[in-house]
Amino acid sequence: MSRRVVYTRGGSPADVLTVIEEPEQAAPQTGQVLVRTTAFPVHPGDLQAVEAYPGNGEESVPAGVEATGVVEAIGPGTPVAPGVEPGARVTVFPHPGAWSQWIMAAARAVVAVPAGVSDEVAAQMLVNPITAVMLRREAEAHASIGYDGVLLQTAAGSSVGRLLTAVSLAHDISLVNVVRSERGAAELRDRFPDVPVVATEDAGWSDEVRRVVGGRPLGVALDPIGGTLAESLLDLLTPGGTLICYGQTAPEPISLPASTLLHKSLTLRGMTVGRWMSDTSLDRQASDVAAAKLIAMAAKEQFDVAGAYGLDDLAEAVQHAQRPGKVGTVLIRPWD
Repeated sequence: MSRRVVYTRGGSPADVLTVIEEPEQAAPQTGQVLVRTTAFPVHPGDLQAVEAYPGNGEESVPAGVEATGVVEAIGPGTPVAPGVEPGARVTVFPHPGAWSQWIMAAARAVVAVPAGVSDEVAAQMLVNPITAVMLRREAEAHASIGYDGVLLQTAAGSSVGRLLTAVSLAHDISLVNVVRSERGAAELRDRFPDVPVVATEDAGWSDEVRRVVGGRPLGVALDPIGGTLAESLLDLLTPGGTLICYGQTAPEPISLPASTLLHKSLTLRGMTVGRWMSDTSLDRQASDVAAAKLIAMAAKEQFDVAGAYGLDDLAEAVQHAQRPGKVGTVLIRPWD
């Protein structure tokens, strides 16, 4: 038998996610690769999908979209990416239902793990780096960052935030990081001493951002939180600026007067990895995957693991993944 994580209704992930047993996977068909999973990450987007699911408790939905493992078999006549062969270490993304001991994946979603990349990094090798690549591309499309302009990001201590900081430094992009607490700010300063950090627990944090920016154009803000924080970011943006939202952590909606948009000609955009899966060309996806692999090799120290759990401790793992101030990604090892 094989074990898999599923849910049948929306709600608190720790309450609605369950582990079921099902028959082991059959041999792969043409176009498929059978992977024995060794670890998978608990991403915020995975949990948001569970919380927002509108199901009525009848149809089960497999959880997760990313995992790492070892190739068990390849379907006859299946074209695969270089390095994908029986016994090879691979990362699978996108694959709805990746939170499973076995994955029957489409061959195009299977990527070889570079030598020297650990399982801990391989388990989070694609979703977060691809998100960082997308955010950088989207930001550069809407402002002159990297010249005289400045890029601002919130939740900068998150897994995506740290990777985006590393990418920005590599490409000489002027960046201001925003985090919730001074403790988190101190940790980021240790990692990236040349990047200014502002903590929102300080009542004057917006003025501190303006001081750090020093009159340069603040054309783009990246935010996975939303709510009242997003409203403050819109106020900070230079006229003609863009707020790019790529998450929805805050419980409250973004509320703002129309005059804020009209008088400053601001733009509010949304972006998700889900849209990347459905709207991005195959050539662009291949390019982004290649960039993600380079990030995994060049910035291994930014792929922190907050904790590792077995499937029997699924609820505890999910609660850890949602813990404020957590540094790194929570992993689950499905055979432990």
